[in-house]
This record gives sequence, structure tokens and C-alpha cells, in this order.
Amino acid sequence: MKDLQLRDARLVFYQEDVARFDRILDELLKASEARTTLVIDRDGHMVTWRGDSPRFDADTVSALIAGSYAATREIARLLGEDEFTHLFQQGTRDNIHLTMVGDRALLAVLFDEKTTLGMVRLYVKEAAQKLEVVFEASRKRQEMGQDAGAPRDYAKQAKNQIDGFFDAIG
Repeated sequence: MKDLQLRDARLVFYQEDVARFDRILDELLKASEARTTLVIDRDGHMVTWRGDSPRFDADTVSALIAGSYAATREIARLLGEDEFTHLFQQGTRDNIHLTMVGDRALLAVLFDEKTTLGMVRLYVKEAAQKLEVVFEASRKRQEMGQDAGAPRDYAKQAKNQIDGFFDAIG
């Protein structure tokens, strides 16, 4: 049971999935005139990024963004909302727009004064829908056992392999 829960909770992407993400993010950057976009899984791991080379440690920022979103989700719950689907953080020169994509990942868009929040929100909605299609295809592929990830009975198979190894040398 635990193996199945862990398997269902994790994201598994093929190279072609990430290539599709990258194309969607490139379209988003061009249309919105944002600087950088990141796709971050719910655990805070960066899946991919596009745009200007980050001036920061993208892995650290990804983890912090996921933590920030989790905290905001809890605030929403305490206020009687399911969640706040979009978050916006404004700085003096840089801004971040966050949106949850299909309850699986966050889409973070970093932008400055060259564009507006309205432009970003308009194109994020479209990009999020396209990303969700890729997530859904990955989920279906995983359910059908067609992914490159661990098999459903991975723990059992690993135990049998280890036991067999020690039986052979013992």
C-alpha cells in the first residue's frame, strides 16, 4: 500500500515531457514578455526553467517557492477557502506570479517592468492549461505502467533480488 501511495505521489517525466514543458514555457515568455519561468513540483524540486539565466540558485528558490505556496494554501484553508490559486509577489524591480497547475506543480513566472501583471496572468492561464495536458498524459502513462519509473511492486522485487544475492554468496 505504501509503495502505491509513494508512486502515485511522485511525478515521473520523460525527456519528451520536459521538451513539451520547455516549448510551452518559451511561448509563455514570448507572449508575456516575462524574464524567467520555472515549473516546480509540489515538493519544491525544479522540473525545468526557461528564459534569462537565473541570478539566483534556482533549486533553492524552487524549494522556497513551494514552501511559500504550501504556507499560503494553509492560510486559505484557515480562512475557509480551498486554496488561493494564484499568488503575486511584488518587489521594487522584480515580481513573481505563481499558479498551481493541476494540483501537481507550480508555474512560477518572474517578470519586471517590461510587462504587466495583467499580461502575465492572461498568458499564464493558457500555459497552465497546456501544462496540465502534459501532466495528465504522464499520469495516465504511469497508471498504465508505461513509465520508466519503479514498478508497482518495486519494494518486493528489490527485496527478492537482495535476498537472492545473499543466498547465492552465502
